[in-house]
Amino acid sequence: MIKTVELTKIFRTDEVETTALNKVSFKIKQGEFVAIMGPSGCGKSTLLNILGLLDNPSEGRYYFLDTEVSSHSERQRAKLRKENIGFVFQNFNLIDELTVFENVELPLIYLRTPASERKRRVNEVLEQMQILHRKKHFPLQLSGGQQQRVAVARAVIAKPKLILADEPTGNLDSVHGEEVMAMLEALNQQGTTLVIVTHSQRDAEYSQRIVRLYDGQIITENIKESVK
Repeated sequence: MIKTVELTKIFRTDEVETTALNKVSFKIKQGEFVAIMGPSGCGKSTLLNILGLLDNPSEGRYYFLDTEVSSHSERQRAKLRKENIGFVFQNFNLIDELTVFENVELPLIYLRTPASERKRRVNEVLEQMQILHRKKHFPLQLSGGQQQRVAVARAVIAKPKLILADEPTGNLDSVHGEEVMAMLEALNQQGTTLVIVTHSQRDAEYSQRIVRLYDGQIITENIKESVK
């Protein structure tokens, strides 16, 4: 599903040049659950942004669904994102002025899904995430764990092939964090490819493979013998 070849990302200002990724090469198969770990500033989020087609690399090649996408235009990247990728963020990124139902519905509106189908699918996924009883509430009326459930629901509503999660439990206590990781694990077991960026070894233990970054380079890749 994913293949990177010597992926490099350099950020430049008038006085400073910073190499965030330095010739990163790896693959992710359809249906895998991969955790990317490393200290702050090692390039984890930069890599996730490129994998999610939110940014282009400075050098190297990125193959997504067997297509080389490194030099795609923003319009081309946006089309691929809408049709194939769901995102879960540490800060939830919900729209405060919209209800839970409306937040989850948004990706389907962008895909021009008919209203009756949107209603059915949103109610279905909210029930799956055990948050249906809050569908008329606004994000600020919810706990952190409930907000992240809504964020996961929004990420999966369009049935993406790939879910990218950036520190999905970073703002949650341990109990709610474990609930969110269990939900993500269940989605992976249903066939969704899942990539998470995390500082948490506990969260990484849910994955099948742990990729460790340091100074923009992959230093180790560990395939786990058993999955939690």
